[in-house]
Amino acid sequence: MSAQTEKHAVLADRLKSCDVRPTPQREVVLKVILEKRDHPTADEIFARVKAQMPTISLATVYNCLETLVTCGIVRQVNLERAPTRYCPNLHEHAHFHDESTGKIHDVDLPADLMARLHEVLPAGFDARSIDLTFRGSTGSPRPELVERRGRAKSAAN
Repeated sequence: MSAQTEKHAVLADRLKSCDVRPTPQREVVLKVILEKRDHPTADEIFARVKAQMPTISLATVYNCLETLVTCGIVRQVNLERAPTRYCPNLHEHAHFHDESTGKIHDVDLPADLMARLHEVLPAGFDARSIDLTFRGSTGSPRPELVERRGRAKSAAN
């Protein structure tokens, strides 16, 4: 079985488990999200899909995105005062928002850290998910942070 056929089968199964048909539009929307993995906005997805499927409308792209999110195939990334972005990485992870470029990067978090984050909730609270976003710049580190990290490392030894 080719990789493309296998991806189609996985997508079809996932959508069918949500009682949703795997349409060509849904397939191409997911394909463009998976190709770059750059957390695109709906407008960016629309522009990429339009190049492959000229007759698709923005409303159809939004409907496809809603379906993919509802079925747990992609997840939304919401940043303050910014359009929603879409992420195909379904593993527990954080995001780093580079404020100088606007890019969003996935940040893997150790499983024990995720468990500790759940533990800080008050008794009786049960979080389904945790959305953690770091904000800053991917440029060279600020001198005060380098100094602070150096002091912390020295204190630990």
